Amino acid sequence: MTAADIIRYARALYRAHGDRAEAEAAQRVRVETDAGNTAEAETWRRIRRSIHEMRGPRAT
Repeated sequence: MTAADIIRYARALYRAHGDRAEAEAAQRVRVETDAGNTAEAETWRRIRRSIHEMRGPRAT
């Protein structure tokens, strides 16, 4: 998946799930890792990082 594809997918996931999107991506990382799908897990890590960056700093 290209960097542009990662960003597009992260935006779509964020639109669909809002603040829950990062947790959804993290769950997919765990599922793919547990299944031994390292390439897919890395794609989901990239998507999660992109979502995290989109959300920006969180107020405490």
